[in-house]
Amino acid sequence: MSKISIIGAGAIGATTAFALLQKGIAREIVINDINQEKALGEVLDLMHGSSLCRPCNVTLGTLEDTKDSDIIIITAGSPQKPGETRLDLVDKNYAIFKSFIPKLAQLSPNSILLVVSNPVDVLSYMTYKLSDFPKERVIGSGTVLDTARLRSLLGKYFGIDGRNVEGYVLGEHGDSEFVTWSSLMIGSIPVKSFSEQNSITWDKETETVIAEDVKNCAYEVIKRKGATAFAVAIALERIVEAIIRDEKTILTVSTLLNDYYGVNDAYLSVPTILGRNGIEKVLNIQLSPTEQEKFVSSANLMKEYIDRINDK
Repeated sequence: MSKISIIGAGAIGATTAFALLQKGIAREIVINDINQEKALGEVLDLMHGSSLCRPCNVTLGTLEDTKDSDIIIITAGSPQKPGETRLDLVDKNYAIFKSFIPKLAQLSPNSILLVVSNPVDVLSYMTYKLSDFPKERVIGSGTVLDTARLRSLLGKYFGIDGRNVEGYVLGEHGDSEFVTWSSLMIGSIPVKSFSEQNSITWDKETETVIAEDVKNCAYEVIKRKGATAFAVAIALERIVEAIIRDEKTILTVSTLLNDYYGVNDAYLSVPTILGRNGIEKVLNIQLSPTEQEKFVSSANLMKEYIDRINDK
């Protein structure tokens, strides 16, 4: 049972607090937002149902009230609007981060910072720099959600439980992400063999359509309801649970990479063991030559944006 602070009480922050409360893995949830009235409304709404959950104190807080947090979830920033890419948000969200990340790090020097705001890979890197924390304790939500979307879509396509899909979305959480088709398994059976056994069409065209659907999922939701929230919150709760319970679970969070297929000093999503210390171990995964090219291309794109910020 831990103290978890959430910076940002927008759709994602509030829904994440709800998911954490229902799961019962925190003894205290502190919600902070520049719009304190909005944040207070969310706190009151959550508090009114808290007696139906495991004991948890949900409070409105200033940055100072986040002191001694175990995990700080950062969802603050300008949200992605219809027609915007995640990378369109770099400059304005970095300016926002500069205003509070050093303070959070000072107040909770032993915490784990979980970055959610987009572009998450660039902002995770900047949080790592601004906080001066070890890389193991600055984590981006990465492609945990994208991987969940992939498994859900493939579950629907094959008519099976999506939890039986063994595959990942890696790289940027954004338009340069890619699916590891070369190692995709369905219930430990290679996807091509599984499709043949069940007389289901599987070819490059199918892979392309599904990969595009995964990549565009967020845009489709934003176009219709203005923001993503529920699936993001479920993914964040899963990350937090893995840390709090020291599960040693493998999730595709965004983490600082060094000499990973030649990629250095950049945050990208790869299979990673998560536990009480945050990033316990970054795992090497076998990528095809084409996937390696996509991975390096994704890294180069992230580094362009990082360099742009560093040059200011």
